[in-house]
Amino acid sequence: MSATTSDKKRVLIVGGGAAGMSAAFAFSQHPELFDVTLYERSAATGGMATSTPIDREKYGAEYINDGVQGASPVFHNTYAMFDKLGFSASDVGMQVSFGKDPETEFWSNVFPSQVIDRFSADIKKFGKVLTVIKTLEPVFALISVSAMLRMFMFSKEFGEVIVFPLVALFFGTGNQTPFISCAILERVFMDPNMRLFEYSPDTFLASIPTMRAFPRLSELYSAWKALVEKDSQGSVRIINGREVTRVERFSSKKMGGVLVWSRPTKGTNNEQAVVDPGREIQETFDELVICTDADAALVLLGKDARWLEKRVLGNVKYLWDITVTHNDIGYMEKYYQVKYDPCLTSRKDPNDHDKQEKFKFAEKYFSPLYFIRSYPSDKRKVEMSFDLTVYQPQFDGVPPRGPQFNKESDTESSSPTKENAQDGIPLDKHVFQTIFLDNSPDSARLWSKDEIDPEKIILEKWWKQQSHRWQHYAGTVPWMGLINGKNHTHFAGAWTILNMHEIAVVSGLAAAYRLGAAYPFRDDEKCKRLFALCLGANHMARLRKEDRKGLFV
Repeated sequence: MSATTSDKKRVLIVGGGAAGMSAAFAFSQHPELFDVTLYERSAATGGMATSTPIDREKYGAEYINDGVQGASPVFHNTYAMFDKLGFSASDVGMQVSFGKDPETEFWSNVFPSQVIDRFSADIKKFGKVLTVIKTLEPVFALISVSAMLRMFMFSKEFGEVIVFPLVALFFGTGNQTPFISCAILERVFMDPNMRLFEYSPDTFLASIPTMRAFPRLSELYSAWKALVEKDSQGSVRIINGREVTRVERFSSKKMGGVLVWSRPTKGTNNEQAVVDPGREIQETFDELVICTDADAALVLLGKDARWLEKRVLGNVKYLWDITVTHNDIGYMEKYYQVKYDPCLTSRKDPNDHDKQEKFKFAEKYFSPLYFIRSYPSDKRKVEMSFDLTVYQPQFDGVPPRGPQFNKESDTESSSPTKENAQDGIPLDKHVFQTIFLDNSPDSARLWSKDEIDPEKIILEKWWKQQSHRWQHYAGTVPWMGLINGKNHTHFAGAWTILNMHEIAVVSGLAAAYRLGAAYPFRDDEKCKRLFALCLGANHMARLRKEDRKGLFV
């Protein structure tokens, strides 16, 4: 006998990014238990995972993913969800180009440079420090990267040229990198759920790691919405173009739990503001799952926010960045090392066989997908760029759903192999994306955005980015379990731990799990490991007895 709507738990999810859609998917597996509504203020689900059409004749592909680009291969929950949706990511070699000047700035993970020679003593010491940080991680979680570098007497230049750009690259911490927790730095190299780089005492980065570039995210999130609505048999409704403006929560179940006011919109613009909002309506729900940024959560809670919610959510700091997508190769060559040049190479041990092999490889295949430079007048502040033509698989003819699908018939096919060499697309036709970080006056004065040829700009877009200051791991992450599940409210999003797509996915699944939904990947131990950690961090809870082996996992 099926349950009536009045028998089900009425849940409102606010936000249709990775966290909100993951929660919706978990709820959709239980149409007999939950009656769920998801409101997303923009015209499409996906949050920062957006796609934009471009001119195929001009650039060699018909779209770009202009927000979220890809991820580490260890993001197991993300790829498990992709698999359920019939999509897959594409492997790509993560070549990185740091800086420009051969003697003072340039280094890469493709081949050793003169800068690596210069910092050889700091690089050797760095490996020992990583071990110390891992051993004493609870202590170092509250110590900033810049303070750690001073504590262990690393040179100032080592931080500015090597460490800060590397962390800014992988975690998207931008100009806040000196102030982030140094425990994050350790996890770049040593955490099995986050590790991407292999440390080398000789070259700092030992190899070219495999990155995974995402399929067409606009199609993926459309398929995600369709799957949720199909599996839920009508018990989960995903509504785009609707903004929640305020809520009021009650302790008495007789009052209905949560009063919610919302209004229609015509989506959001490139500044992330809603367009043409309509009249508000009021509804009642039993439970609330807020999958927005922390500051947006505080706005919609308004006067109803409790003291601890204000402290924990208000501690999360955000900055505004602007991305300029363009094909101005002149700008790129002015500020970055785009091509291999023998004058860049290490002068130390010239007869070393491994070095010579790396030089030969670079001469043939050097094609970075990430670029980072520091501003000359303030080396602690950086600019980042991507070569989307190298990074994103559609420029190699991979279909939007991913490499295992033939574009015409959706039958399995093999993925094109490459060494990041785009032989079919000339460099002056490549699509680049440059990120100008933190629009505060102190940072924006350094921007060179006006030097990009306006006629070669494809798209400009503003993004709100979370700062990973050490204060985040002192004032927010440890206390999430004290506000989650209280006052009929759960919070989810990458900001609850670390700004990564995988954390957003897992946090959404965890919120649904705490309300009674099953964890959908319980038979995958790789997926379950991070889920269990997130459940503990965000909810001060462990897996249910039927989902774990032993005390925790």
